[in-house]
Amino acid sequence: MDLGELRRSYRGDAEAFEEQHLASRDPIQQFRVWFEEAVGCPAIGEANAMCLATCTRDGKPSARMVLLKGFGQDGFRFFTNHESRKGKELDANPFASLVFYWEPLNRQVRIEGSVKRLPEEESERYFHSRPKSSQIGAVVSRQSTVIPDREYLRKKNAELEERYRETTVPKPAYWGGYILQPDVMEFWQGQTNRLHDRIVFRRLRDGSAPLGDMTHRGEGEWVFERFSP
Repeated sequence: MDLGELRRSYRGDAEAFEEQHLASRDPIQQFRVWFEEAVGCPAIGEANAMCLATCTRDGKPSARMVLLKGFGQDGFRFFTNHESRKGKELDANPFASLVFYWEPLNRQVRIEGSVKRLPEEESERYFHSRPKSSQIGAVVSRQSTVIPDREYLRKKNAELEERYRETTVPKPAYWGGYILQPDVMEFWQGQTNRLHDRIVFRRLRDGSAPLGDMTHRGEGEWVFERFSP
């Protein structure tokens, strides 16, 4: 199938995303502004949907959509099964990339960094804040394992609904949260002529490192640059 003619218009040059349009020189705050605009856009169903890319120790990547469940200066939080493919890959290679794509706004944000597990108390607290059906679903599903058919899930779900009808669902030991601590954050905005805007923040671990002529100081350890599209 040839998709060469499948294309659409983005923004015009009058709506370019330039350095003076940054809401903050702190990329977490800049993300907050764009995220809130995405949440407020009626055409975006789940602004917190993101592609999580992980990699095995020997360099074989995998990616899937998950939901962001919190963010702040310490990083970006999500929850999953530790025994799933992504959980095993994060255990073996604790680095990942996130991508948010808000198509109606012609924007994406790419985030790279190291990942670690959240404290058990935080995972426990979030688990019990979920609807009971979702809690049971997490117990039913041994994510990424082979099962005979969907009927297996239905039966297991019905059994656990009955078992926990009047009691609290215990959080499985194999389920919990992660936090990605960003080292790189890229803000991309599409242009119809394909001269897209890319402003990339990176964290300088050595604050005394000299900056290039086209590198700008951000807040704290952050610097930012414009990349060619």
